[in-house]
Amino acid sequence: MERSLIATLMLLLFHWLPVLGQETDFGMWYELGAEKKLSRKWNVSAEAELRTRNNTRTMDRWSVGVSAEYKIVKGLKLSAGYTFLNDNNIEEFDLKKDGLRPNKWTPSYWGVRHRFHVSMSGSINWQRFTFGLRERWQYTYRPETSNKKYDFDEEAWTSVTGKGKNMLRSRFQISYDIPHWKFDPFVNVELFNDKSGIQKVRYQAGIDYRYLKKHVFALTYRFQTVDNDDDDYDMKSHLIGLSYKYKF
Repeated sequence: MERSLIATLMLLLFHWLPVLGQETDFGMWYELGAEKKLSRKWNVSAEAELRTRNNTRTMDRWSVGVSAEYKIVKGLKLSAGYTFLNDNNIEEFDLKKDGLRPNKWTPSYWGVRHRFHVSMSGSINWQRFTFGLRERWQYTYRPETSNKKYDFDEEAWTSVTGKGKNMLRSRFQISYDIPHWKFDPFVNVELFNDKSGIQKVRYQAGIDYRYLKKHVFALTYRFQTVDNDDDDYDMKSHLIGLSYKYKF
């Protein structure tokens, strides 16, 4: 009964996915992390991540981050952290209003971003299911980058201006603890909202595997849609993730 229910939930997740067009990409996400429990209430963690795009042929970004988590009461946690990101920005080229004359050209380039986040997460258990909701506010700042954009009117290289961006990320997740089995499935959906509305939706299904309580491996599949988010690759993407975390 319980196994058939989790299978039904996973089928529903894929039923929610929009109809896929031909304009899709495939990438890999690799994650490596460590988590240290300081007390009954506090733990800290660090992680590194590498992403690819363009059917895995192009490196998309790498990042490193640190965070701290505080357990308020059972099932309710507060966390905060910082992430340093180095992005491989895609090439951009636009024309003037007449659609004939070139306006500005930005070749592909690597650029850094600084991201800060604060999250509140809650979960409840029912039988062997866990239902979780996480609300995360994040602020990302992109410093000015010199001589990356070519202005055809000025016939000169100009800077990509710095800017900051606020985002609210809402994620709902269902996981299941299969008795006498170390592989635990989960599904979730995450909405990325800014002041103009939903910018991105990320659907995910995966399996966690724990070894000796200290080692946590995960295999995930993500489908991501992007709607005018200028900080992300503006295509529907199929993403396979591999991660490992050490807990001590």
